[in-house]
Amino acid sequence: MDIAKSDLVKSTAGRDRDSLFFVLATEGDFLLLADGKHRRLENPKRKRKKHVALVSPGQGAVAEKIKSSEKITNIELRKAIAAFSGGNSDQEGQ
Repeated sequence: MDIAKSDLVKSTAGRDRDSLFFVLATEGDFLLLADGKHRRLENPKRKRKKHVALVSPGQGAVAEKIKSSEKITNIELRKAIAAFSGGNSDQEGQ
């Protein structure tokens, strides 16, 4: 299980357990994670690799933007996670 930049991961430990995140960067044993809602791009979550599980390798428009270091918005992250999970979790206030 090698987690790379732009992969979609699920938290397995902590108060954010079972939440989906995109990997924005890797720093040794740590990952920088954002979901666009609770953890925004401006303040990503720093989490150890052993506390996440790979859900999907980086694919799609958002993943390509993350890989190429293009500008991305929190709304794009929320929509991509909602599309993957099948829900409509990109609404504000939920």
